[in-house]
Amino acid sequence: MRKSGTWLKTALVTAAWAAVRVKSSYLHAQFLRIKARRGPKKAILAVAASMLTATWHMLSNGDEYANLGPDYFSRQDASKTIQRLLKRLADLGCQLQPASPT
Repeated sequence: MRKSGTWLKTALVTAAWAAVRVKSSYLHAQFLRIKARRGPKKAILAVAASMLTATWHMLSNGDEYANLGPDYFSRQDASKTIQRLLKRLADLGCQLQPASPT
């Protein structure tokens, strides 16, 4: 994204802002995830870069766009999500033991 033409970067960022407004999409989930850590400007550039990468793959392979869904990141590793939430609860003063999955 850094060395692209200004017209391309402007068009991608504008398209990314429109794409993150769709609540039930992978791009919205990606934006929220990155925005929490890095801020909205860096997050929108990451979404724009993802859109550019997806466009390249669609044009080079002839594939159609496949939305991974808003729960893509939570589906990746459930145990990682559980550990993160347990740590957050511990930081808030609650001590819980996770139940073993049966």
